Amino acid sequence: MTTSLPHPAALNRRGLLKFGFGATLFLGGASLVGCSGESPASGFAVLRSSDLPMLRAVTPVILQGTAADTGQVLQRLDQALASLSPEMRKLTRQLFDVLALPLTRGPLTGIWGAWENAGAEQIRAFLRRWQDSSLDLLRQGYCSLLQLLLMAWYSLPASWADCGYPGPPKI
Repeated sequence: MTTSLPHPAALNRRGLLKFGFGATLFLGGASLVGCSGESPASGFAVLRSSDLPMLRAVTPVILQGTAADTGQVLQRLDQALASLSPEMRKLTRQLFDVLALPLTRGPLTGIWGAWENAGAEQIRAFLRRWQDSSLDLLRQGYCSLLQLLLMAWYSLPASWADCGYPGPPKI
């Protein structure tokens, strides 16, 4: 992997303005499409039907090596999201929108087809891409997604044995 720019003029003022304008349009369009007011999916308080394919594909990859039940993890994630402030919930929905919409999903993740058709290696490549990105926004998205899913997993009693936690003291 190269760490240098293809030519020295790549970060001139004009190029930076063009990139900023393009990124604004790109992400702004994604936000507008995501602001449809979609209601929560059946059985969920916050998670929408459009969020579930991505979460069902990514969760087993992030929690690989655990005995995680994706359905339970998503239920716990939904409960955690319901307790967030409206602003934090809005930011989380924006992240999920960027990952769900084909317009943004392909270029930003490398997953050009539906999440249901993405293989574990493709998803790992997307996660590495975001984790190691030079763009702070993508690294933050990676950290947010990772922390949300890990928080949901570790809040389940089924996860406690995996990490050596005996559970809360009996009173």
